[in-house]
Amino acid sequence: MNLLAIETATEGCSVALLAGDELVVRSEVAPRRHAELLLPMCDAVLAEAGLSRRSLDAIAVGRGPGAFTGVRLAISAAQGIALALHLPVVPVSSLAALAMDAPIEHGHILAVIDARMGEIYAGTFRRTADGLVEASGPETVGPASGLAVHGHHAWAVIGTGWDTYAEVISGRLDTPPAWTAGQRFPQAAAVARLAMPRLRDGEGLAPELALPVYLRDKVALTSEEQRRARANA
Repeated sequence: MNLLAIETATEGCSVALLAGDELVVRSEVAPRRHAELLLPMCDAVLAEAGLSRRSLDAIAVGRGPGAFTGVRLAISAAQGIALALHLPVVPVSSLAALAMDAPIEHGHILAVIDARMGEIYAGTFRRTADGLVEASGPETVGPASGLAVHGHHAWAVIGTGWDTYAEVISGRLDTPPAWTAGQRFPQAAAVARLAMPRLRDGEGLAPELALPVYLRDKVALTSEEQRRARANA
C-alpha cells in the first residue's frame, strides 16, 4: 500500500510517503510557513518515490491536538487530496505521533505539547510489541500544574511542554523521568507508521469524517485574562 501522511499540528511541518517498505520524508521546523511548504513537500516525496498521486491508497493525517491553524491545515489538505482521488483518510493523534519519537526501549511515554496560554496538551502512551504506541489514558489540556499522570512509571517525557514546564511536570510525576527531550515535534513518518496497520484493518474514513481534535475552543486569552496571568506570575 502507498500511504501519504501529513503532520502540521505544531511548529514542525512534515510529510511522509510510506510505499511498501520505503519511507520518504520531508520535514522542517518552520513556524507560520506550513501553508507554503505543505503541498510542495507532498509533491517532493511522491517524485522521489517515483509515484503519482493516482498511485496512493490512502491519506494519513495528524488530527491534533496542537495549534488551531496547523491542525486545520493538515485536516483540510488531507480531505482535499482524498476527495479528489476518492481515497480514505486515517486520522492519527499528534500526541501519539510525538510519543513515537521517544527511544524504543522506553515502555511508558508522556507526550506534552506547549499549548500556550499557560497550558499543555498531554497524553500518556505505552510501547506495544510491534514498536508502535497506544494510549494509556485520555488526552488532556490544562495547566502543567494540574497534570494528572497515573501509574508509577519512570516516564520518558517528550515535547515542547517539557521545555517550557520541566520543573512543574517533574513535580507531578511519582519518580524522576527516565529520559526527556524538549524540542521535539510530531512527525509525519510516525503518523504513517501508526496509520498503516489501521488502514490494513479497514479503519480508513471517508474524508468528510476525518475531523480535527482541538481539546479546547480558545486560541487566545482575553485582555482581562492576560492581566490576571501577569499579576499571578
